Amino acid sequence: MQDNGIRSGRLSAEAYASGFADIHPPLDRHEAFVEADRCYFCFDAPCQKACPTSIDIPLFIRQISTGNDLGAAQTILESNILGGMCARVCPTETLCEEACVREAAEGKPVKIGLLQRHATDVALQKAEETQTHPFTRAPATGKTIAVVGAGPAGLSAAHRLSLLGHNVDLYDAHDKLGGLNEFGIAAYKATDHFAQREVNFVLGIGGITPKPGQKLGETLKLKALRKHYDAVFLGIGLASVNKLGLSGENRLKGVEDAIEFIARLRQAQDLSSVPVGKRVVVIGGGMTAIDAAVQAKRLGAMEVTLVYRRGAEAMKASKYEQDLAKISGVTIRHWAQPAKLHSKDGTVTGISFDETTLVKGKLEPSGECFKLAADMVLTAIGQVLVEDDFGGAEVLALKNGKISVDETRATSLKGVWAGGDCAATGEDLTVAAVEDGKQAALSIDQFLRA
Repeated sequence: MQDNGIRSGRLSAEAYASGFADIHPPLDRHEAFVEADRCYFCFDAPCQKACPTSIDIPLFIRQISTGNDLGAAQTILESNILGGMCARVCPTETLCEEACVREAAEGKPVKIGLLQRHATDVALQKAEETQTHPFTRAPATGKTIAVVGAGPAGLSAAHRLSLLGHNVDLYDAHDKLGGLNEFGIAAYKATDHFAQREVNFVLGIGGITPKPGQKLGETLKLKALRKHYDAVFLGIGLASVNKLGLSGENRLKGVEDAIEFIARLRQAQDLSSVPVGKRVVVIGGGMTAIDAAVQAKRLGAMEVTLVYRRGAEAMKASKYEQDLAKISGVTIRHWAQPAKLHSKDGTVTGISFDETTLVKGKLEPSGECFKLAADMVLTAIGQVLVEDDFGGAEVLALKNGKISVDETRATSLKGVWAGGDCAATGEDLTVAAVEDGKQAALSIDQFLRA
């Protein structure tokens, strides 16, 4: 299929398979033993302190080293029920592995992420084969909580609440659960339908009733949820995206949000059916921008250029991810912001940029500019909360455009907690969202028992 330079089927079946294969192949048992043996099993381990969910990393690595993979998985999952996905997508190079003592001494940390994946994969496979779950629910409390949003924060909260004996109705706007784990990350980071396998694993504890296709602000109202449930947890993410503010942005063919591009790719049954431009420009400096750029290249785009308005050190994407983009053939240009979209017959043909510089700490145009030819422009300049979904700031206090929460993830509204990207907790990471859900569940449990 061809549409003014954007078309599908650019590559051979072998090229698609290679480009979207697992980017971090798992360790086999021998490799896991060898890697675990490198750990010093530090007392007061810096790697554990660097983990947002406080996994006992020395303990689970020691368990792997003694052949107790299921015990290692239990240690991981007690702190992080989505430990399998976090092992795949979290920037371990800037979290636990950066804090590793061997990183400081040798510049070669223990491969904590791959060891975590090794253990959790064993546990997941056993759960699937035996139709069992490694955790047992506490006696029923008779309480029911509405968890709105089935992404990392919502799944974490739902599992912990069920573990504590509460019943959970788990709502999500999509027809499939998983949130960004299912729709928003690069396909090569979570292969073989792993996101849905992990969702099924979480639900395996029981006491959680999935209610997909229900969107807050439409079929769901916060006021009604508060009335009918003993507590409410909001893990609704950020439903809207920032705009470039350029003429033609909303009507030109070829200009689209990078998140929609990634979601379409993630849900495709056949990668050769996903259309991509010949010349693609991605605007942004975070993980979404990197994921979109790399995948566009691996779909067969001839040229992919990622443009960011500041320098490399200011990009939210880690150095590893930036290097991955470059290795994949993506050109990264810094210090430039979009100025004008060019088009012909309603289709984008290029985009002009103003070069930028810092003047007394403030970003300003330098006076220089350049133009890039493009038949596809993907925007990844951040997401924002849709306040109308829950009634806006009049209902819930906001902070920096997100729902304000305290250290327990309680909002300004009694009986309502929030976590993940929609909450002003300071970190936009999968592992941080999991911790939000866990802490909110513990707080809800205390609230209900009191």
